[in-house]
Order: sequence, then structure tokens, then C-alpha cells
Amino acid sequence: MNKEKFFFFGFGQTAKYFVKELSISKKKFTFSATNTKKTKTLFFNKKKFISFKFKNKIFDKKLIQVLKDIDYILVSIPPKNNKDLVLKKFSKVLKDIKFKKLIYLSATSVYGNHYGKWVNENSKLRGKTIFGIGRKRAERSWLNFKNKTGHNINILRVSGIYSNENNVLKKILKTNVYVKEKKYFSRIRIEDLAIILKKFFYSPRKSLILNASDDKPSTNIEVANYAAKLLKIKKLNPVSISKFKNKMIKEFYKDSKKVSNKSMKNKLKIKLRYPNYKQGLRNIFNNFS
Repeated sequence: MNKEKFFFFGFGQTAKYFVKELSISKKKFTFSATNTKKTKTLFFNKKKFISFKFKNKIFDKKLIQVLKDIDYILVSIPPKNNKDLVLKKFSKVLKDIKFKKLIYLSATSVYGNHYGKWVNENSKLRGKTIFGIGRKRAERSWLNFKNKTGHNINILRVSGIYSNENNVLKKILKTNVYVKEKKYFSRIRIEDLAIILKKFFYSPRKSLILNASDDKPSTNIEVANYAAKLLKIKKLNPVSISKFKNKMIKEFYKDSKKVSNKSMKNKLKIKLRYPNYKQGLRNIFNNFS
């Protein structure tokens, strides 16, 4: 049986958990990836792979030969100056490659502020933040590329990712504060995102746009209070968004929406391990070291 060949533009947390999920599922595969420093041979999850340098305009020309023989491509590099870096440098190469499927990891920031109401894949894209504008333009570029080439280009709009490494429990232990303005957000545990990606890549469906989120969009206040309860912290300090110096935090809290995952669950036949933040956070808390 031939091994499926994956190429990851960007090898961060999502790609790493995806590789772990493929291994757990006993999939036969090989992979290559990019990094921003230098080309090197590495090991991850007991698998040997080549990580090619790709930073802005500079990239290792050897990765082009690898791309020409690839089956699946995952693009998780965020846009820069509202432009997709992968398309900017590799659109001519990708145009002539007969890969099976490409998934672009976008974000639910494209929806912008819907004042706490539900959004789905057909909702108006109102994103006006730094994140939302960049992702909207990147999505448009990939869809234009799909229309011109006929390639199987897919978009996964990912909600706020949390994991054992990065979660509200750690943030509250460190700061003991929460944002007092009530905003609705959707989330996805990283292990579930990895499962969604696996199902998405191996699905016969083509050229889809899907949301990746759990079943229970909730406010930042609900989640902070639940985290405090787990940690047995009696009182958290409410802080207004205006008090934060970090511009990215201020941008993040401009939006409020509930992201529907119905299309994703129906089309990919997904059953989430952590369908809501309570189950996801309790599992992390129970495994705190």
C-alpha cells in the first residue's frame, strides 16, 4: 500500500497534533513541512521528515520538487499584510501540481461581529479586525485560485483553539483576571481539530468551506468562571478591554458571535471528543502536572 504524502506550509501546534492523529489512526503516510529558519532533517512523533526554509520571499528551491509529488497540502501560515504568502510565492508551482486536496486553515474572525448571534458558512463576512480582514482576503485569493485552476481547494474556518499547552486555566492561574465585557466566542480543542482535519482530507467531498468549532459557543465570562471553579479560585478580577495594552487582545474582543458546526458535523460525520468547553477544560485540569 502506497503511503500518502502530506506537505505542511507551517508546522505549528495544529500540524503536529494532526500528525499525531494520523499515527494513532494507523494511517500510512509521510510528510514534509516548512519553517522560517533553515532547511533541516528532523524527527517528530518517531517520524523522520524534512523541514524546508520558507520565510517571506526566501525559500529552499528543493521544496518545489517535493511539492510536485505530493498528495495533500495543509496551509496554516497566516496572511501577512493581508496577503497569503503561500499563493504569493507558489501559485505558479501549485497550478501545475495534481495534488488530491489542499486545505487552507482560515479563522472564524472572517465573520466579524454578529452581536452574539449565530453564524454559519453562508453568513455575511463582516470581519473588520486585523485578523478578519487578512483572513477574508486570503480566503478570496484561494477561491480565485480554485476557480482558475479547478483544483480541490478547501477552507476550514477555525474557532479559538485551546489545548493542554495553551488554555484559560493557565491564563487565570497567571493573571487572576477576566475581561468583564460579555462577548460570545466559539472554541475547539486541538485534538478535535486534528480529527476534523483527518476526516476532511480523507473525505471524498471537494471544495468545501466548513467551520471547525465545538457544540457550545459561550461567553468569555462563563468560561472564566468555570475555570476559576475548577481551580478553586473564589474571586477573579474583572478588567475592561480598554485597560489592556496589547493591541491584538483589543482586536480579538471586538467581535461576538456563535459559530455553528452543523455543516462540519454532517458533511464529515464527526463526533467530537470534547463537545463543549466544560468537558475540554475538566480533562485538562484532571491532567495538570
